[in-house]
Amino acid sequence: MARLCKSVVYGHYLKSKVPAYSLTLFTRMANSAAIDISYDDLKALLDKGQNVLLVDVRTQQEVEKGRIPGSIHIPVDAVEDAFGLEPEAFKAKYGVTKPPLGSSELVFHCQLGKRGAMATSKVNQLGYLNARNYAGGYKEWSEKTGQ
Repeated sequence: MARLCKSVVYGHYLKSKVPAYSLTLFTRMANSAAIDISYDDLKALLDKGQNVLLVDVRTQQEVEKGRIPGSIHIPVDAVEDAFGLEPEAFKAKYGVTKPPLGSSELVFHCQLGKRGAMATSKVNQLGYLNARNYAGGYKEWSEKTGQ
């Protein structure tokens, strides 16, 4: 039986013969795609003093050139290991409380959005389904704030 399936990568519909059990897997894959947050939404969260954990996944050299205030640094290659730590070990290593799995106050960012999306997808696979990616990244932040 042919079914229409939306391509996660390209956003268009493909006609294919997909068994029903594959649709469940496909839906999970689609739901694990990074959820983007805009500059305005991130700024509003930070301005409200919300308990946001903003994770900068850029390299140490990039972070040394500037960072979003209040962010913590966990390079993209270390994200999976970091969020796999027990809460006590996470706090000891990063100095902040590890967010619970259902937290919507977990936001990743990089320079332009690609590595932030990768980090968001990695933690989605660990169960952080509400994590978001600040797609504008540090580049947009610095342009809009002059920092």
